[in-house]
Amino acid sequence: MNLLAGLETFLYVVSSALFLPVVAALVLLTFWMFICLGSFLREWLDRRKGISPAVNRYETSLAGALLIAPAGEIDLYLERLLQSAELDLVRSLDRVRFAIRVGPALGLMGTLIPMGISLAALAQGDMPKMAGSMVTAFTATVVGLACSVAAYLMSLAREKWVRADMREMEYYTEVALRQAMPQNIEERRSSAAARDAGRPEPDAREKMEEDDEVSETSPSV
Repeated sequence: MNLLAGLETFLYVVSSALFLPVVAALVLLTFWMFICLGSFLREWLDRRKGISPAVNRYETSLAGALLIAPAGEIDLYLERLLQSAELDLVRSLDRVRFAIRVGPALGLMGTLIPMGISLAALAQGDMPKMAGSMVTAFTATVVGLACSVAAYLMSLAREKWVRADMREMEYYTEVALRQAMPQNIEERRSSAAARDAGRPEPDAREKMEEDDEVSETSPSV
């Protein structure tokens, strides 16, 4: 019994020690969601005007990549650039998605810990402390769920935007490849023609000897 009581006391101390970090995390999450909401509204206004910041940045990067990409590896270079841009778009979604899971978890922890404190206060007859702990518990639940719902709605809209941006990036990459590959072909043809032009032509005597050898080796009719 002493061992069980000691374990229960240990768990109570741990949960009580987690109360302040959980409340601080909920406050930080709330501020983070306000920042994400402001960024979301700004991007929404830009897209209403037909402006996509991610696609514009990719077009600038694509134009620079066409200048510095190796001649024989331009398709691989642009493919790597496209994958990097798509990975950045997915990472931008992760900055909002984590709140969908973290918000309810923090809200639940912020609810259960004060409820344990309020029950302990009830056992001691401290009603004001019990009432304050219950208010904190329900407030933490509401804040956590509100952050989760806001993150979910923003995530739905951003996923549509990301898919549209990826489609536009793939289109611009294909157009750049089709514009760049004929240039490479013409450069290879011109370099081959230059090499052929630089070769010394065989003189007339060597041509006549080659013709005689061909006539001797050919069967007579």
